[in-house]
Amino acid sequence: MSFKRIIVGADRPYPSAKFILEYLKSKGYEVVPIGALVDGNPVPWPDVAYESAKGISAGKADSAVLMCYTGTGVTIVANKVKGVWAAPCPDAQTAKLARLLNNANVLTLSARLITEELAKEIVDAWLSVEKPDSTRADRFEKIKRFEEIEFK
Repeated sequence: MSFKRIIVGADRPYPSAKFILEYLKSKGYEVVPIGALVDGNPVPWPDVAYESAKGISAGKADSAVLMCYTGTGVTIVANKVKGVWAAPCPDAQTAKLARLLNNANVLTLSARLITEELAKEIVDAWLSVEKPDSTRADRFEKIKRFEEIEFK
């Protein structure tokens, strides 16, 4: 699946989050800012992650890049929404494999660890995967069955 519309959300107006937002725009993606990236005002990370995940679940975006101080909080919350598979990716290889091997549709990052250069590498690796590895389709279907059980 090639992403076209991407949510970028952050609880604070981190320079790296603003960089990612502009970088994705420069690459031709339709970008939807969420949280502090809308007006610069801090927003609680659970609210940012939930609003972003609900946007993906409802089909308003194909993917999201979410950021909080550690990246952990937004990951936990995003994964509470059916159809959202968020992965914390501290490096490019993890980002690429999260898409390829796990069919992740949300990239989460730590604002305290990421530089603009590293953000670019991670985002490029994330976007380099057009579609997940079809040999893992049985695993993806299993996850969907788990979701059906747990998200009634």
